[in-house]
Order: sequence, then C-alpha cells, then structure tokens
Amino acid sequence: MWKDAYLESRVLSADPIELICMLYERALTLVSSARISLAADDVPARCHAISQTLAILSELESSLNHEAGGQISKELQRLYQHMRTRLLTANLKRQDAPLAEVHALLTTLGEAWEGIRPQTSAAADGATHREVAACAGASAADRWGGSSPVETGAAHSGHDWKA
Repeated sequence: MWKDAYLESRVLSADPIELICMLYERALTLVSSARISLAADDVPARCHAISQTLAILSELESSLNHEAGGQISKELQRLYQHMRTRLLTANLKRQDAPLAEVHALLTTLGEAWEGIRPQTSAAADGATHREVAACAGASAADRWGGSSPVETGAAHSGHDWKA
C-alpha cells in the first residue's frame, strides 16, 4: 500500500517531462516482464504485460501536440505505431525479437527524455510546467544538435500542466 501512495505522490508532483520519463520506465519494465513471461511460457502474464505496454504507447501517442511539434511529433507517432505493431506481432507469433526491438526503441527514447529531465529541477519556483519544459528544451537543443522535442512542441503536451 505504501508503494501506491509513493507512486501517487510522485505522479501528482511530477512535471510533464517527469511523467513522460515515468511512462517510459514503466513501459520498459513491462516489456522486460513480457520477455520473461514469453521464455517461461506464461501466456496470461505475457498478454497482460503487452496489453499494459500498448496502453502506455497509446497514451504517449494521444498526448502528442502535432501543431506545435511538427515533424518530430509525426515521427514519434510513427514510432509508437510501429512499436504497437511489433508488440502485437510478438504476442501473436510468440517471438522475442519484436519485444527486443521495442525494448531497444523505448530505451533510446527514454534516454533522450532523461537527458532533458535534469534541467527541469533548476527552474524557478512558480513557473508553469510548460515554461519549465521550454527552458529544458532550449538547453537540450545544444545536446541534440538542433531542436528538442520540448522546444518544437513534440513534447507530450496534450494537457495544460500547472505548477
């Protein structure tokens, strides 16, 4: 029960980038669980883990801001759709390779969002989360050699998050 309270507190106090990172962390845990369940021939556990991962990918996709995000947002959408297809393939054909591919993609994307995450804690008190995300995106642009997902609006900003 304390884990539920901790998670609830973490979610309620998180900024948008932190929430995205949390979704990636959970998706990675679920894909790992699906791979273990596949190897153990535990069909219900595998199906459950894949189903939850599909739900996370749908949530990430539905929160994309295509107007502000432009091409980066569209490419993220394509990646999410591709990962959903690969998860379904893995489940139907009982194959590990598609799960490994999804795990690798989630790892890469999660690391990119984690690269933005540290700057959010340095934001001024009272700033809206969008302002924090914009500050993080500006410094992330240098690391990414151009525009970051936050900077371009590809950040999952389907909600008006306030501090």
